[in-house]
Amino acid sequence: MQLAKIIGTATATVKHPSLAGTRLLVVQPLMADRASPDGDPQLAIDTVGATTGDVTVITSDGRLLRDLLKSDTTPARWSTIALLDD
Repeated sequence: MQLAKIIGTATATVKHPSLAGTRLLVVQPLMADRASPDGDPQLAIDTVGATTGDVTVITSDGRLLRDLLKSDTTPARWSTIALLDD
């Protein structure tokens, strides 16, 4: 699990079938100070209704995504699992 700030959304004209109906977010992983970037931005599946500017907790738990998307072959890696309060 890692903190990340939502910096935008992504639109795909063609998606893997397991991603049909999902909302794709562009997230910037953050250091513990909630301000410093920790690596490159990533794509994440939105599961909590996050909006641009929100700080969330993301996870790369593949089993969670496979269960959520009902697909053993999904290419998705990251998903949001919680919104952080200020």
